[in-house]
Amino acid sequence: MRNKLSKETIEILSTISKGRHRTNLLKTQEQKALAYLVERIPSWISPNMLTALGLFGSIITAFSFILATYVNVNFLLIGVLGFAINWFGDSLDGRVAYYRKTPRKWYGFSLDITVDWLTTILIGLGFVIYVGGPAELLGFGFVVMYGWEMITTLLRYKITDKYSIDNGLFGPTEVRIIISLILVLEVFLRDSLIYSGAIVCAMLLISSIVDTKKLLHLADIRDKAEREEKMKAEKND
Repeated sequence: MRNKLSKETIEILSTISKGRHRTNLLKTQEQKALAYLVERIPSWISPNMLTALGLFGSIITAFSFILATYVNVNFLLIGVLGFAINWFGDSLDGRVAYYRKTPRKWYGFSLDITVDWLTTILIGLGFVIYVGGPAELLGFGFVVMYGWEMITTLLRYKITDKYSIDNGLFGPTEVRIIISLILVLEVFLRDSLIYSGAIVCAMLLISSIVDTKKLLHLADIRDKAEREEKMKAEKND
């Protein structure tokens, strides 16, 4: 039974991971969890409903900042739940579509990118509301830096025709976990969110610069390859 289950899991992973190259730290555990979940999502729950659920999780996280600002800091813990819901919906929407053999590649891709951008804005907005003062710039910085990473990811896909949402060992899942830990820390150590936010923005800036440099190298390689192909075609003519 164990060998059979292993084969089934491998087959499911192959089906739901089409078109995605993962390098993140938790990829093995995450993919196993997704393979387990896609089989158990009720048929009446559509991929679009899961996408909406993921966005709802982001709204919960943003709302937790507001409650923490005007009611009690402990409400930041609701943001952790929001991230968990966001992970569930965002990670399963496309996988469920592929598992059911009903994928809409470009529709789903476009919708995911749009929702991911809205999620980034919501988290940045929540941060701005919570910290106030000059530290608000960190919320703006987070949105800009994460947006830069998203642009780099799309450009890499355009240049290499390979889609990867991870930057080395860190992907969206790891980012959710890190920010969730930062929220928990803020509950016990007030104003630590400002320093943690500054560190995250600095890390995103460094990562964006490094990834952009790699991207430009890949773009240069493709330009040279296309020039060589063009020269060969002209010679043959």
